[in-house]
Amino acid sequence: MPALTFPEARETVIRQLCAHRPSPDVEDLDLSAAAARVLAEDVAADRDSPAVARSVRDGYAVRAIDVPGELQVIGEVRAGERFSGELGPGQAIEIMTGAPIPAGADAVIMVEHTRREGDRVYTGRPAESHQFINPQGCEASAGELVLRRGKRLDYTDVAMLAAFGRPRVKVYRMPAVAIIATGDEIVEVHQQPEEFQIRNSNAYSLAAQVARAGGVPRILPIARDSVEHTREAITRGLAADMLLLSGGVSAGKYDVVEEVLAGFHAEFFFDRVLIQPGQPLVFGRACGKFFFGLPGNPSSTMVTFEIFARAALELLGGQEEIALPMPLARLTRDFRHRAGLTRFLPARLTADGAEVTPVEWHGSGDIPSLTRANAYLVADPDRAEYSRGELIRVLLK
Repeated sequence: MPALTFPEARETVIRQLCAHRPSPDVEDLDLSAAAARVLAEDVAADRDSPAVARSVRDGYAVRAIDVPGELQVIGEVRAGERFSGELGPGQAIEIMTGAPIPAGADAVIMVEHTRREGDRVYTGRPAESHQFINPQGCEASAGELVLRRGKRLDYTDVAMLAAFGRPRVKVYRMPAVAIIATGDEIVEVHQQPEEFQIRNSNAYSLAAQVARAGGVPRILPIARDSVEHTREAITRGLAADMLLLSGGVSAGKYDVVEEVLAGFHAEFFFDRVLIQPGQPLVFGRACGKFFFGLPGNPSSTMVTFEIFARAALELLGGQEEIALPMPLARLTRDFRHRAGLTRFLPARLTADGAEVTPVEWHGSGDIPSLTRANAYLVADPDRAEYSRGELIRVLLK
């Protein structure tokens, strides 16, 4: 099977998921629990927003034709109230932010631009009609579609659902993701490893990434490097909505994951991608479930999940818009890499996102270097050298 480039492999994942993903189940949730879930219904405004024209400043409601000049203050209106009368020529009504615009007024003068003495107020500023007024329905009209099915809800969406009277909302069930680390060298986190062994960090980093992407992680027991033991683990893993395997997908004598998956009549879409870390990456489907065979080195596992498996998980969860933002930042020093592969290398991005510095690391197993990074440099495969001050793509961690 030929190796794919990074864009080809990502496009393959998205295409296969869009073509073959099952429809996720729907849950009815209290609004307080809906944040970060994927909306399973279209939502329309139940009334105009705002429902009446309202002021967006503290000040005085006036007729634009009457200013600049001195006006008689005939009352006050606060948010949550209506002014019962009507504004006439040469008059003003003190008004608070969010209060309905009184009848007869067509502008608001900011309080900072006025001088008041008793029941008289003076402003030297002219006003345009509709100044500092939000007209009725300018934000959304009654019946207008304001949220579409397939959107992952953030706190602003939750606010809008509340504003339009939705105490409960339909969302998609979160996909369950089975996570299996493979390898005879791996021991559990609570165990004391021999010098030739390592603790099972990949399963827990993957669980954190799965949860962040909207899935429910299920860490299964470590699969040892035998066909029988790996087959038993994969059988359990395929009961979930998606399966992630870490390790056992290289060309080594004891890397048996692909052999075992073939025994499940798996369809393989690719088994190598021209990236580093993460070249020996397997993606396919078996028993109606999508799986990823992720390389076993920690940074390989983390990177390949973020750029490939995360998109698959989001699509399985009903999300419609899948993005992988890779903004540009300026290098703080010269940078070189071997051309031919797209490389995702640990880096430190400044707080404003303007500059990025490569982090010294010692290969794909260097977890301490990864913790010092907050992003990855994304080095193009057809370019070996970047100079200080040049722009380079970055992937946020």
